[in-house]
Amino acid sequence: MTTLPLTISFEFFPPKSPQGAEQLYMTASALALYRPDFFSVTFGAGGSTRKGTLDTVTVLKELTGIPVAPHLSCIGSTREELIETIRYYKAIAVKRIIALRGDRPSGMGNAGEFKYASELVSLIREETGDYFYIEVAAYPEIHPQAKSAMDDVLNLRRKFEAGANSAITQYFFNPDAYFYFLDECANQGISIPIVPGIMPISQVSSLVRFSDVCGAEIPRWIRKRLESYGDDTASIKQFGLEVVYDLCQRLMMGGAPGLHFYTLNKLEATQALLDLLNLKQMMQQKPTEVVELVKMDKRE
Repeated sequence: MTTLPLTISFEFFPPKSPQGAEQLYMTASALALYRPDFFSVTFGAGGSTRKGTLDTVTVLKELTGIPVAPHLSCIGSTREELIETIRYYKAIAVKRIIALRGDRPSGMGNAGEFKYASELVSLIREETGDYFYIEVAAYPEIHPQAKSAMDDVLNLRRKFEAGANSAITQYFFNPDAYFYFLDECANQGISIPIVPGIMPISQVSSLVRFSDVCGAEIPRWIRKRLESYGDDTASIKQFGLEVVYDLCQRLMMGGAPGLHFYTLNKLEATQALLDLLNLKQMMQQKPTEVVELVKMDKRE
């Protein structure tokens, strides 16, 4: 377990309208004040938002000065398309990529030349050596398409062996699932940092919808309490803040190497959580040389 300060990062998705772009850039500018280690930008199913990802990465780098890590999924893309994208990111001095398998959009006949994220990690290493810091996905509560819990662990091991530097988990609300997953990964010789993904709670219907799709479990007591508030938005936000704050505290006390926040391009819920955790002061006090040590520690 590293004794260095934890890392924090924020995930965004490419905006679909001028209003969405304005909201994203406002959110990113505000969160940049917390000195995150990086922003990440999602990549649509089958690369459906590829141009949006490229454009958003470029704008965020110029607007905030924060390192940006684009998501790159291999499903639905050819080897040539992937190499072109990888080279583009290297050309604009992107240093980190989040390598994913991705989901095939409905109606897509050709899944592309790659079936697994481990193959994408291998391709990035073949093309660029150690230039990129490569993040991959991990699933403490089991990927919906995984055959078993161990299948998820072994899949992460393949990505680790292909050259991944660290992993970010799907969000969860049960810290025991995360810590048990870490134990299983250690038993399989997986030594990369595994950063928990954090989903702030502010809107019940969207949370339930996202969770049903991605396989993240909302514990029954949390779901029932949220449902009991009905349309009382203030109570939902307050309860959600308390639940996720307690989760983050347990994760940090348990030695989690960082926290990765799924912002949904919105500021309020994430900022309230950061302030309650006092993360702005922590990150602003982290010396530059410590940030570099954290990055070196992750490559070991």
